[in-house]
Amino acid sequence: MQRFPYRVETIAVPPCQVLEDVIFSGDNRTWYLTCMGSNKVVVGNVATDAIVSVIETPKPYPHGLAVNQGIDRFLVSSTVRASDLGDAGETISVYQASTGKALGDLKLSDKPSPSGEAPVEILFAPGSNPPVAYITNMYGGTVWTARWNPAAQDFDVAKAIEVADLGAGVPLEMYFNDARDRFYLTTAKPGMFHAFDVSADIARPKLLYTLPTAAGAHHVAFTKDGRYAFVQNALLNLPGMSDGAITVIDLGKGAVVASVDTLKDRGLNPNSIVLLPEWNSLAGH
Repeated sequence: MQRFPYRVETIAVPPCQVLEDVIFSGDNRTWYLTCMGSNKVVVGNVATDAIVSVIETPKPYPHGLAVNQGIDRFLVSSTVRASDLGDAGETISVYQASTGKALGDLKLSDKPSPSGEAPVEILFAPGSNPPVAYITNMYGGTVWTARWNPAAQDFDVAKAIEVADLGAGVPLEMYFNDARDRFYLTTAKPGMFHAFDVSADIARPKLLYTLPTAAGAHHVAFTKDGRYAFVQNALLNLPGMSDGAITVIDLGKGAVVASVDTLKDRGLNPNSIVLLPEWNSLAGH
């Protein structure tokens, strides 16, 4: 992406069906790809694009993945069957990052099993010490945390947010600002963007404001200056969650300031959104 037009190279990943999240290690040497349709995680080398290993997941339907090299761990969610969004999982699996060895599963529900929570996305809070990962339960309507316990060499899980308390459902994507004192969350039904204060305790978010976007609020792109967020409103063409608009939010004002309807007006639904490198903030990812 150093020259325009960009040069595209295709990487063959034959073990992978229904490709989901691509995550890079903190040192930018390793990439991880979750395969929700074939129950695998493909691990590759960033410099060569070569596949290093293929990991069979102990739980089906891997989707979200987050890696923390400081504790030599990565986490993978067990979400839903890709063909019909059924058979929802309830756990995240813990792996040793250096070896790919599965170390155990953590249940993210207070309900009897099978709870059908469908944990979907995982994100480590940047710079948290001890490390804290956030997880969204798509069907359960909750956000959980997994806090690293150095003595036990494992994670302690706890419920952090009930999105029903926000008048919302179907929590999906999560982000942090560069100052690490704000946590952002999208919920798809109805479409909303939520901002939380995590300055006092990274694992105990306090709601600042909720803004209506449009049905299917999903991924968000943030500008490097921290001024604007662009919310992509569509989730798999699902009824009531596929508006197609892009909502523009002024983060300083905490207000919706515009809607980009270019794709919506053509009957198209954006599936994801990211700004070009000149403007894009990683927002904790």
